[in-house]
This record gives sequence, structure tokens and C-alpha cells, in this order.
Amino acid sequence: MAFLELEDVSKSYGQGRDRIEVLHGIDLEVEEGEFVAVLGFSGTGKTTLVSLIGGLIRPDRGSVRLNGKEVLNPGPHCGFVFQNYSLLPWLSARKNIDLVVDHLFKDWTKSKRRDHVDRYLEMVHLSAAAEKKPRELSGGMRQRVSVARALAMNPQMLLLDEPLGALDAITRASLQAEISKIWSRDRKTVVLVTNDIDEAILLADRIVPLTPGPRATLGPIFTVSLPRPRTRAEFNEDPVYKRLRNDITKYFLSFRHGTRDTEADIRLPNIRPLEMAVR
Repeated sequence: MAFLELEDVSKSYGQGRDRIEVLHGIDLEVEEGEFVAVLGFSGTGKTTLVSLIGGLIRPDRGSVRLNGKEVLNPGPHCGFVFQNYSLLPWLSARKNIDLVVDHLFKDWTKSKRRDHVDRYLEMVHLSAAAEKKPRELSGGMRQRVSVARALAMNPQMLLLDEPLGALDAITRASLQAEISKIWSRDRKTVVLVTNDIDEAILLADRIVPLTPGPRATLGPIFTVSLPRPRTRAEFNEDPVYKRLRNDITKYFLSFRHGTRDTEADIRLPNIRPLEMAVR
């Protein structure tokens, strides 16, 4: 039995004739301590998939099980990191993490909770900025607070919903390296959704493509056999990386080509423009 199991999961939105099936027949198994990246185009249902895994929404059909138990609601078993940081703007970086730790670990002493928060602030290199509020932090620093907050929950699994998508390229690369180091240290089970092929290869053990929607489903799994730790500089000369990236790119380009072919078959109505000349 896998640590995380999705079996025949489908999800639709809307009512009546306007109802659209976003995800269809999703089957996925993730082992404990594994880092899996779900890769897909924007708008294919990646956030819906993460929300189903974390219990934020329920599937219309199928089941999501974590460690043998069906996921019915969100809870401390899953730590979320979203693209938009989701920090309370009136609280400092420390207080944003305190809020979660105080709620989950009420039986701990005050000093133990503080030491716990300090540990994760240090892990993401934010000890010096602990008392700053989100508006005083850069985008990369805010996302570090989000990562520290999720890890401080001590969740069974970490769900990353395009957490670096809003950052500039340099900050994004820096945080990718930090996430990789943190994962290597704690070995939490991680599911990352992204539309960045290089990010998926850099971080994941396996890459699972999500086909274009509607009725998106999972494609063939790509195993990342590159040794860790991984750096972008080494990628440029690595034939395994080049072959893997090429295979994934060709897989997604096949959908682009298929879409263009389908569009060519659409018959447009025979509409004559109105005469707009002034008489």
C-alpha cells in the first residue's frame, strides 16, 4: 500500500448543462518520503488536484487516501504552500508561524513552541527578519515564511501549489535550491504542481504529466534518475538531463500539435459583416 493513493478520482464544476469535468479518472500512488512533481499547462486542473489531495475539496468520484485513511477534510496532516504566500499582513514573520504552532501544539510549553518556530525560521534563513511584517519582506522572503509555516506544522505531507510562480528567475532558482535542501534534510513526502519542466527535474524523483483539460488525466510517468544534490549548472552538460527534458517537452508539444489540428476542423458560421459605411 502506497503512502498516498488516488483511485479513479474525478472532479467537476458548474451546474446542469454548464457542468464541466475538470479532472477525470486520476490514479496516482506516492511513496512515503518521495518527491513527486505534477507537470502541466496552466488551467489544466493542477490546483484542483492539490486541493483534492489536501482535503480542501472532495472528489465527485473516487477516493484519496493518506497512510491508508481516506482524506475527507483539510488538517495538520498536510502542509500547503501556495503561490500567493497567504500570510496575515498585520503579523510579523514569526507571528504568522506562531499562530499555527500555538494552535497545533497547545500542550507544549511557551519556550518549546518558540524554539520550534526559531528552528524553522533558521532553516529558511529568516532569523534576522523574524519580526518584520510581510510588507517589509521581498517576495522570496514571504515565500520562505510560507514554507517555514508549513514545515512547522510537522505535516505528514507537503503540498506545493506553484509556490515559486510569482517570483523572478534569480529568486526562484534560489528558493528551488532551498526547497531541495530542506527536503533532503526532513524527507517529507512532497507533491509539487508546476508548469516549469526544469523545476520539476531539479526537485522531483518522478514527474507526472497532467494532460490538457477539460477531463484532464495523468499521462506516463517520467523517472528522474539524476543524482542528488542537483544544480542547474551541472544540468547543462548532462546527457541524461537533456534526454529527459527533450522527452517531456516532446510529450507536451504533441498536445499542442493535436490542438491545432482540432482547431482546423472547426466550421465557422457564414456571417456577412454589416455595412458600416456612412450614407
